[in-house]
Formats: sequence, structure tokens, C-alpha cells
Amino acid sequence: MSEVSASRKNRELAQKALEKKPALGEDIDLSAYSSTAEEHRYQSDPARLPSKEKDNMLKVGVSLDDRSQRAGTFVQIDRSVVHTSASQDGVEVMSVTKALETYSWLEDYWWRAVSVDTDKFTARAELDLDNGYFIRSLPGAKVVYPVQACLYIAHKNLAQKVHNIIIAEEDSELHIITGCATRPMHASGLHIGISEFYIKRGAKLTFTMIHNWAPEVAVRPRSGAIIEENGVFLSNYVSMKPVRSLQMYPVARCAGEKAIVRFNSVLVAPPGSNLDTGSRVLLDAKGARAEIVARTITTGGAITARGHIAGSAPDVKGHLECRGLILSDKGVIHAIPELKGNLAGVDLSHEAAVGKIAEEEVEYLMARGLTRNEATAMIVRGFLRVDIEGLPPELAAELEHAIELSEKDLF
Repeated sequence: MSEVSASRKNRELAQKALEKKPALGEDIDLSAYSSTAEEHRYQSDPARLPSKEKDNMLKVGVSLDDRSQRAGTFVQIDRSVVHTSASQDGVEVMSVTKALETYSWLEDYWWRAVSVDTDKFTARAELDLDNGYFIRSLPGAKVVYPVQACLYIAHKNLAQKVHNIIIAEEDSELHIITGCATRPMHASGLHIGISEFYIKRGAKLTFTMIHNWAPEVAVRPRSGAIIEENGVFLSNYVSMKPVRSLQMYPVARCAGEKAIVRFNSVLVAPPGSNLDTGSRVLLDAKGARAEIVARTITTGGAITARGHIAGSAPDVKGHLECRGLILSDKGVIHAIPELKGNLAGVDLSHEAAVGKIAEEEVEYLMARGLTRNEATAMIVRGFLRVDIEGLPPELAAELEHAIELSEKDLF
């Protein structure tokens, strides 16, 4: 199919799906949001951005004043790409629209891991795209430092619609930290983020996303990943700040033998927040492995924690773990673990637990000199620590810092 006809078909499918409600989670009225915002000037040096914006980005792990430990940087504010750069050989960072102009073959990846007609959010991203990022590690490249990307909303009541493409070519290694945030405000906003991940044979991609939205913002990511033979995809997600409505259910497909997927998430729902999150892994190739681990805490908001692993090939193995803490009588956690085996020999397991902090644990720590609040805080900190295998030291430090910042608000 030619590029013109493929593009036309995508738009036709999107038009038909424009009113298609999401299969999961709360629906959103797209007409309530604006699709226009002032243009932001491109900065060859992102350190020149206003200090207020840089401080907000730093809270989600994006450092613009000191990029010495970053292999590349992408920053988009509202609809405007304000900076792109790559500082290490073997990695490419640019806006997705520029990438489409640069590489004709990129059309073959467009809407391959995520269907354009999934729902009205994917449809809107196709019909009214605001840009997004393209990040690629070249064959055999070992990208030492993480590439950082920030998607930022500064305009009140804006619907930001982005489409991201991430490719780890054969035998390469790539680490990405993505921070999504808004300027502190009480106005509403909507973020629609389409992300497609392609992990080629023998490649390894570590993707860490930290969200710091505003209390009236709705967030609708739509993500898909395809992992080839001996490929590894590690996805880490952290959301510990207020957000009105979040619904995400990324799907990873192990298409090659011995492909590996791990999803790790740390979620906190303050009062007024509604989080409907989860991950799904399709083990479609011999010897594939999957692990989904979620840590959830409600201090008054609602969390639906989903997990689904399906095995349809010989010798596959998957484990799903969801643990939740309820720290408020008004909080709700709904854990939905699902396993599906399509043939004999698959090895799938899950464990889920939702409850409160054990009083005997608090009393044990209080007997050793801690106050009740200090004891509770220590238990919660331990609960939130998820052992994330394969995370490089620089990225682990950023993740730890983000959790520490959020803990200050939590306690």
C-alpha cells in the first residue's frame, strides 16, 4: 500500500472511530477542551526556558540546566516542540513529524502497535496531531545515559494530542525517562498520548515514565509494544500526584522467541483522583517471559488496577502481582488480575492483596522510638520500593528522587 493510500485509510478509520467510547474507564467529552494554544519559541539551549517551567520538569526527572548525563533531550510545551537534541552517537531524537519527513519507512511503523480506531482518543490523535517524539537507538548501539523527554501542558483547558514512536534496533540498548507535567493550575486539561514501542531482535529498552499532572487534568495514554526474538522491554510508571482522571492499559506483544516484558508501576490516588490503570502482555512466542508488578496506595481517591497475561505458545511463563494499601476510609482499590492460557505447558501465576497497614507493624516500630506518623511513613516507603531489575544507576536515582518528592506531599 502506498504512503498516500495508507494515510488516507488511517484517516478514514479515525473518522469512523471518532465517537467510539473507550472500552475501559471513564469517558471524556472531547468538545470540552480547546485544540489551540499560543506557539512557544524553539530553544537551541533548553536551559533558557523559564525557571518556573524547568523546576516543574525537574520534578519528573527532566534536567535542562545540566544535561551532562543525558544522551538526548526532547521538550514539547502544549503543541510546540521547543527543543530536540542528541549528544551520543547511535541515538536519534527528533519530533515525530520531522521523522516522518526524514524517513519514508517510518510509515510502516505508524499505527502498527496501536490501532488507529481503538477509540475516539486514538482517532483524535490521528486527525488533529500536535506532534510528539521519535527516539531511536541504532543497531548495536549501547546508549549509556538515558534520553529524556518532557510533554508539558502550560495552556489552560488544552487538549494536547501527541504520537510517539520509539525504536530500539537490533542488539542495541536504550534507556528513556519521560516526564509528563503541567504548569501548576486549577484549570482543566486533557493529554492524549499515543506511544508505539518496537524492540528488535536482541535489543533492550528501559522506559520510565513519571507523571505530575494537575488536579483537574484528564490523561488518556494509548500504548503498544512489539518485542522480537531475545528482546527485552522494561516499562516503569510512577504517578503519585493528584490527577482528575487517568486511564491507561498498555499492551505488549512478545512476537519473538524468548522475548521478555516487565511492567512496574507505583500509583498513589489522593482525594479526587480516579486512576484506572493496568498492563496486558501477550506471550505469543516460545519461551517468552512476562512480569507485571503494581504497588497502589489510596489516600482518598479511587484506583482500578488491571493486569492481564495471556499465554499462547510453548514454554511461556508469566507472573502478575498487585498489592494495594488503603490509607483512608474514603479510598477505593479494585484489583483485577487476569490470566489466560491457550495450550498445555504455559506457566502463569498471580497474587493480589488489598488492605490496610497492619497495626502490629506500626506498634513494633513505635516500640523502638518512632511516632505513629513516622512508623506509618516508614512502612509506606518500604511498600513503594519496587525492585526494578535492569534499571541503570542514573535512572534509578531519578526514580528514587521522584518518589521522595512525592512522599513529602503524602506525609
